[in-house]
Amino acid sequence: MSELAKPRLLTLVVNPGSGGGRAGRVLPQVARQLRDALPSTELHIIQSSSWRDARNHLRAAALSAREGDSVVAMGGDGMAHLGLNACAHTDAVLGIIPAGTGNDFARAVGIPNGLRDAASVIVDGTPSRIDLSRVTNASGQRYVGAVVSSGYDARVNRATNDTRLRFGSLSYGVIALRELANFDALHYRITIDGVTRELDAMLIAVANTGIIGGGMRIAPDADYTDGILDVTIVHPVPRGKLLRMMPKLYSGAFITDPAIERLEVTSIRIDGDDMFVMGDGEELGEVPAMIECDPGALQVYTP
Repeated sequence: MSELAKPRLLTLVVNPGSGGGRAGRVLPQVARQLRDALPSTELHIIQSSSWRDARNHLRAAALSAREGDSVVAMGGDGMAHLGLNACAHTDAVLGIIPAGTGNDFARAVGIPNGLRDAASVIVDGTPSRIDLSRVTNASGQRYVGAVVSSGYDARVNRATNDTRLRFGSLSYGVIALRELANFDALHYRITIDGVTRELDAMLIAVANTGIIGGGMRIAPDADYTDGILDVTIVHPVPRGKLLRMMPKLYSGAFITDPAIERLEVTSIRIDGDDMFVMGDGEELGEVPAMIECDPGALQVYTP
């Protein structure tokens, strides 16, 4: 069969353990839906056995993709993160079927939480080209779709990953209360588009899309197609005030507080003592970290 005659290929890589095993349980229904709706597309399903296994399968599928081929990541925020890193700057169009607990990147680009509805986006949706954040530090280079966290939010994110609590997005809130008891403002050294400043802050979040922690709108105005990153700085506040601000994160209303500074940048270098960065819920390593906007780096199915 010639290259031109080959059917389009959809490679679905699934973490069957996502959502407490929900992804594995509903995989047969999702596969049936895709086969029925896309009869002229060759469907290749891979159940990953580990983070490394999923990364390798997603990357191999993306690198071998021809124009019109799709690579679909089914799982939580970690699978979406692996998928966008695999597909960035390739011919593959990324599809996401969210089956985890937070699903922040999927939520931000409009993909519904219902698995059948999310699969329908791949069937009916149009590939959109969106920006990504490119993060470079001593650990290497990674792409981030949602938010790069540092400071208080990064510590909560890391602790949430390490906990055995599994209450969906509520886990983030429970652990945020626990971490707050021993947290003090950190001293940052940042360089924004070539201009350096030092400051103390509770956190500095760098957003491509603006949602973290299962629905918190840390950068409610973020636009993932504008070639700009949105930076939210929470300046030092008493712990009690930070606690009172937290419910307003879900609506984005916290941004009116005088302790909040918001910036639009194309690049920011973050450094400081006793500090690390998280991205899309994944640990990215220590600072210093350079975060740059990479415009139009990814093709993704959106409604």
